[in-house]
Amino acid sequence: MGGEQPAPGVSSRRLALQEEEQSGEGGMEGGHGGRERRREKGWEGGGVWRGRLRDKRRGAPGLPVARRAMPGGMEERYSKAETLALRRKHIGPSCKVFFAKDPLKIVRAQGQYMFDETGEKYLDCINNVAHVGHSHPYVTKAATKQMELLNTNSRFLHDNLVQYAQRLTATLPEKLSVCYFVNSGSEANDLALRLARQYHGHQDVITLENAYHGHVTSLIDISPYKFNQLGKDSKKEFVHVAPSPDIYRGKYREDHPDPASAYAEEVKKIIEETQQNGRKIAAFIAESMQSCGGQVIPPVGYFQKVAEYVRAVGGVFIADEVQVGFGRVGKHFWAFQLQGEDFVPDIVTMGKPIGNGHPMSCVVTTREIAEKFGASGLEYFNTFGGNPVSCAIGLAVLEVIEKEDLQGNATRVGSYLLELLVEQKKKHPLVGDIRGVGLFVGVDLVKDQQKRTPATAEALHLIYKLKEQKILLSADGPYRNILKFKPPMCFTMEDAKHVVETIDVLLTEIEEATGMKTGNDVPTNAQCKIKANEGSPQPESANESTSHLNGAACRQENGFYPEKHSVPSKTIRT
Repeated sequence: MGGEQPAPGVSSRRLALQEEEQSGEGGMEGGHGGRERRREKGWEGGGVWRGRLRDKRRGAPGLPVARRAMPGGMEERYSKAETLALRRKHIGPSCKVFFAKDPLKIVRAQGQYMFDETGEKYLDCINNVAHVGHSHPYVTKAATKQMELLNTNSRFLHDNLVQYAQRLTATLPEKLSVCYFVNSGSEANDLALRLARQYHGHQDVITLENAYHGHVTSLIDISPYKFNQLGKDSKKEFVHVAPSPDIYRGKYREDHPDPASAYAEEVKKIIEETQQNGRKIAAFIAESMQSCGGQVIPPVGYFQKVAEYVRAVGGVFIADEVQVGFGRVGKHFWAFQLQGEDFVPDIVTMGKPIGNGHPMSCVVTTREIAEKFGASGLEYFNTFGGNPVSCAIGLAVLEVIEKEDLQGNATRVGSYLLELLVEQKKKHPLVGDIRGVGLFVGVDLVKDQQKRTPATAEALHLIYKLKEQKILLSADGPYRNILKFKPPMCFTMEDAKHVVETIDVLLTEIEEATGMKTGNDVPTNAQCKIKANEGSPQPESANESTSHLNGAACRQENGFYPEKHSVPSKTIRT
């Protein structure tokens, strides 16, 4: 090849690189020597001639950017301080980070662990995106193998697309058989709204209190979690908000004889009022279990009744599984199945865990709804949705879930985690409610168990203290007082025990510092003297696989906090 002339558009440098690779000096396998030789020449890959870059940080033209060795053989381009400074300069200020006072710089991850630039290992209890575990070798191998062959759009026939659609719909009820592949949960929910509105030509949407469905304009409009932050007049006239079916904090609680029917009647009232005003309902949309809304598990029977009322007026039921799907609940593959076999949504949206970190998502619906959408004459095309690489990754994720019995693990570890947390509720007055199913668990912290006063500042303090102990957990809900567990599905019993033991110690320290007593037979109305952090917004199933325990029964958007967070008025020593 040495005597060949470069093809049009191929630089001589690129041709030289190809020669190196073909001679075994720079290939993917065993090519580290070639890579080092290229570095000596100033070549850093990706078509970038590093030796010709001006290093603006040092004002030295023509010098390569200095790198620092990190644990694991990796290289660090910038110090943590430099990375943070560049982020503040070039990334929009509304794009927040976890732990803003001292953000983490994460450089690699494996399984349920994340590692910072110093090699410190953190237990990840919040990452429901890395569903089968960070950097899972089977998933990364599938991605690499397909990327080396082909990646193109879905206008060409390819087996990966149809095979994945077949495998994915096999996990759903039979009538949910038609897929639209997209790239994010927000994109999926936006498309779901289009499908619903095209179906009968209706426009209005019923959503739930504290709901969050995505960041695009159409979804901010139907997400009270977001639009309530914009002011009292921010709700659009075509949006109707139903009470969250929360039996711990909501309008109808655990002592109500039939909370499912009571909450469904609230939706029925909204439908009747809407019709009286000459408006028509296109859809009711709900997360199968509310995540940002505070780990809320709807009472069994609620979705069935709501679907009945909505369908009676020509609307459809959209189940948002972006946060909670793909076996996270353990005994079922989809969280909406907790409601029972007699409930089937009209549209299901999925995202986050679908690609284990790869940007992909999907909308699945019925043949009837899909045909109505197509009858508009408007073609639906998505440049990246359903590409061969994404489908290969999606198939690999499904295979790992099955081969490694991650649903079974979610059931076993989730049940153990709930048992441990219930013991903490008995011990700590700060713990008001434990609710969850599988590896989706919430701990509702309160200042007063009788009044259920949210312990917002205590939750924030606890999250930061856990970070110091190398455990990553977040707090969310309308009062930011609910600890959220939604770890990678490879989370173990040992991990659960370690986290709960650490929480036990920290809760004890907080309660001692604030004068709250522990034990079953002591008053629990001691008021914590921690001031709520100024940055927190203030808001205007009872089956075998679900736990909701408060005595009688019971995208990233969350986990970031303002730089200044309050601590107890009495010093807590750790």
